[in-house]
Amino acid sequence: MARFFRPPQEHFWRSGSTWGRSPNRGAGTLLTIYADTSFFVSLYVKDAHSTDADRLLGSGPAPWITPLHFAEWTHAVAAQVFRGYMTIAEAGRAQHELEDDRDAGLWASIDVPDNAFNVCADLGRRYGPKLGVRTLDSLHVACALELKAERFWTFDDRQLKLARAMGLKTR
Repeated sequence: MARFFRPPQEHFWRSGSTWGRSPNRGAGTLLTIYADTSFFVSLYVKDAHSTDADRLLGSGPAPWITPLHFAEWTHAVAAQVFRGYMTIAEAGRAQHELEDDRDAGLWASIDVPDNAFNVCADLGRRYGPKLGVRTLDSLHVACALELKAERFWTFDDRQLKLARAMGLKTR
């Protein structure tokens, strides 16, 4: 896996593993962890949460990854390019790293559960006015609930509050 670091006025690519993992770490393991996209971004793009993401990943089985993660990931990385934090080439390399890790079995790919959208809408009605949760916040928590995840990893405060309100163990 590679990391992008954004020192002041400078961008550069550093390849190589930053956390101990085997290519098939997630394979064959009963996975009970759901992480939102902020977790995956912090693993591949150096940010304020990268150290915590590394620590979490080293503490247990690898989390699931869904098509929702890839859709949101693409936008999150594109936003980094838009803000000038990384180049288009760096974003492309990060995308390939994520896909390569998935293909190597590090991330167990799983579909978004069919009922997740209904649960998401219900969470929005129940918690949107109280917590200010957005659609993707609710959808990630809904996926975790529908997949019966034991833990929920996020660096997003709204998702964290919603996950805790729904009884999910966090971090």
